[in-house]
Amino acid sequence: MTDSERLRLDKWLWAARLFKTRAKAKEAITGGKVQADGQRAKPAKEVTVGTLLRIRRGDDEMLLEVVTLSEQRRGATEAAELYRETEASIQARTEAQARRKAAREAIQLPASRPDRRDRRTLERIKRGTSE
Repeated sequence: MTDSERLRLDKWLWAARLFKTRAKAKEAITGGKVQADGQRAKPAKEVTVGTLLRIRRGDDEMLLEVVTLSEQRRGATEAAELYRETEASIQARTEAQARRKAAREAIQLPASRPDRRDRRTLERIKRGTSE
């Protein structure tokens, strides 16, 4: 393989606009949030076309296949052409997003903030005193 067929993982993640800086990409890789071909990777791992990457960002997890390599960070439309997300990954992310939305809607928030009297009552309850 020539150098044009391989690229550092942290550099590719940055060029694909999956992370804002190479330092953040490196931090995610060393933190175990990025796996290459099912194994924990290091920032200097060489990525080739066809490599499967599992990336966790927050609550979302993406399964991507590397389609092309690029050392340069370009526009978002060009960066999106560097990888292809699997259908199962897209479906899992949308289902998880729908579950999180439903959970947010299930929480019943109070109509207004507690006033002084309510705050003091809550403080008494938390402290366990009945003054």
